Amino acid sequence: MPDLKSRPTTTLSLLLRNRLAVVGLVFIALWTLGALLSGLSPYGATQPGAGALLQGPSWAHPFGTDNFGRDLLTRVLAGGRISLWTGLIAIAISLLIGVPLGAFAGFVRGRAGGLVMRLMDMLLAFPSLVLAMAIAAALGPGMVSAMVAVGIVGIPEFARIVHGQVLSLRERDFVEAGHAIGLPGRSILIRHIVPNALAPILVRATLGMGYAILTAASLSFIGLGAQPPDPEWGVLISDGRGYIISGEWWMTTFPGLAIATSILGFNLLGDGLRDVLDPRLRTSK
Repeated sequence: MPDLKSRPTTTLSLLLRNRLAVVGLVFIALWTLGALLSGLSPYGATQPGAGALLQGPSWAHPFGTDNFGRDLLTRVLAGGRISLWTGLIAIAISLLIGVPLGAFAGFVRGRAGGLVMRLMDMLLAFPSLVLAMAIAAALGPGMVSAMVAVGIVGIPEFARIVHGQVLSLRERDFVEAGHAIGLPGRSILIRHIVPNALAPILVRATLGMGYAILTAASLSFIGLGAQPPDPEWGVLISDGRGYIISGEWWMTTFPGLAIATSILGFNLLGDGLRDVLDPRLRTSK
């Protein structure tokens, strides 16, 4: 019988052997550290006049300054804190609603389960960004609206993943044994089926972080998410788009690179977790 205590160490060691996953971890760690340390900057994230207006990258301001003279490096790092929290909260909303719905639909099946999944299919029928825009517009501009919108859009993905896993696991021998000894269905579902479906949920949550950050930034870019002067990455790109033609490239380049590298980090980590947690992929290598 395998030693369960050794499994976390083995999983971590396998993950660290995946070079791309390590690269993703490095990107995520750097942005997390930068977000935590952004408050130590001598310049405030919303403080105007930190330098000359529209000053290019220099030793004093490595990312340059914006049209109000604010230090762009400080704003990008502070924006990382907003974007990471946005992603975490949005994924939490998707998990807390999508996982129970998918588990319920897969376990009970019948009309009730079919009704839940048809509702999920209806949500999936809409382009995700368009649906997020509609929800955010209905709730009103703001970061909270963006978090809720992105979280709602992610619910069907988690529901479908859990639904498929539950449909497969409910036919396993350990579930039949639970029914045979008289365990209630809710206990079997919560204590035995859902824990065995955690691997794909964890992978999807990791990959979903990148999507959540990008979608929230898109909503902020068009004015439905964070509002100026908040240093959210989408807001920073929106502030700088009018200065691209005049040559102030740094106002959009550095926030864009922040979005790209954070998404890349979560995607690489998610792929690495999938390779480690999926026994079929592990044994094929």
